[in-house]
Amino acid sequence: MNKRDNASSQPIHSNPLGMRMLVGAGIGLVLISFFLLGAGEPEPEWSRYWMVKPLLVVPLAGAMGGLFYHLMDYLRYEGGWRRVLANVLSLLVLFLVLWLGIVLGLHGTMWD
Repeated sequence: MNKRDNASSQPIHSNPLGMRMLVGAGIGLVLISFFLLGAGEPEPEWSRYWMVKPLLVVPLAGAMGGLFYHLMDYLRYEGGWRRVLANVLSLLVLFLVLWLGIVLGLHGTMWD
């Protein structure tokens, strides 16, 4: 008598939010580390701990990209062209927030 709907019992999010944010933060950390390791000697007018700001801001921006990817699961779950749209949009947003994070993190030092 009771017909069970299997579609409603399946979870939409295949991975937890924290894991996706960690992956985004890891991408940001690797990216900014690449820039900072090639920086060479800092300018004398920069503060002593000038690398701390980009090492905090860029991974935080990458984590926000991971959050956006997680939020797009509802669109991705529908399939078809919406899945492609969600993946492309997630990739564009990740690139945008990482670029903004790099600009904000390096503002006043390498980006001046």
